Parts: sequence; C-alpha cells; structure tokens
Amino acid sequence: MPDLQDNALIVKTGGKGNRFAESVATGDRAEDRTMDYSIGRMGRVVVARGFEAEDLYGEIESLAAKEDIRCAAVVVVGGLRRAKVVVGPKNPTGPIEPTYREFDDAREIAGVGTIFRDESGPKLHLHAGIGRGDEAIVGCPRGGASVFCVLEVVLFEILGVDAAREPDPELGLKLLTLRK
Repeated sequence: MPDLQDNALIVKTGGKGNRFAESVATGDRAEDRTMDYSIGRMGRVVVARGFEAEDLYGEIESLAAKEDIRCAAVVVVGGLRRAKVVVGPKNPTGPIEPTYREFDDAREIAGVGTIFRDESGPKLHLHAGIGRGDEAIVGCPRGGASVFCVLEVVLFEILGVDAAREPDPELGLKLLTLRK
C-alpha cells in the first residue's frame, strides 16, 4: 500500500544502490530495478527574465532560494552567450567521465530541467538544445553558462514531494533521491 505524506502519494518501487552503479559500470540492464516516484501537486508558477551576461545557474538558483522553492520543473528559452556543455560520457560503461563542448559565440537555447535542493540550497539540473546556424549541441550547459540578450524562465513549483539531490558515492554524482 502506498504511503500518503503531506497530501502527496509516495510510491517506492524497486531498489537502487549498487545495482544502479553496476549497470552503469557494465552497460547491463538491471532487470530487478524499477523507477522510484512520488506524486505531488502544482504550486506557484514563477515567470522570470534573465538579462545579458547573467549567470544562468546562479540567477535561477538564487530565485528558487529567495522564493523558498524546494522542488520545481523548469523551462528556459532565449539566448546563451557562452557555456561548457556536457554532451555525454566519454565511455558508455565504467566510471562516468563527461565529454564537453564549449562555445563563446552567442546561441539560441530551449531547455527543460528540474530544481531540487542539496545541503547548500536549490540546484538546477538543465538539459537543452543549443544552436547557432547549422550547428546544434544537445546536453547539460554548465561551466560559466551566461545569458545572451534575454532568457525567459518559467518555474513550476512542485508541492508535497520530499526530494533532494544526494551524493551517490559509487558514481560520484549528486542524484535525485525521493525520501519517505
């Protein structure tokens, strides 16, 4: 029977831990692992505009902290002047080593992401299509991602979900963790 917590339905299905890290390391599918999930409800919708040279992550995370947003879905559209973009792992198995593509020439962006907190506050995880002319990059913009001209941001607050970004020591990443 699922647990009811703060008007949110939390269903824990399957497990993670070592099986997840093992499946990444070997490329094998963990047959006994299923998705963990939680059902919340829509809270506030925050619409924001970013300006030239603003720090993409810094501004969105600061806004989430100021408004005490703990969980949110994020949509961005507009321009990025520069970024270092994670475009996948160097190898499909073994330890995760990111592959990067960098640009510093002003590009268009359309992206979706999430905000969940870690021990220091709200953390944005964003994946986007980023392009200029005939060149396109799809990945996770990081490393000095700054706004070109204007960036429109919409945060959809999610209430009733107890979630955080917690370290996974085996993968060396902070991953979404649903708590009971």
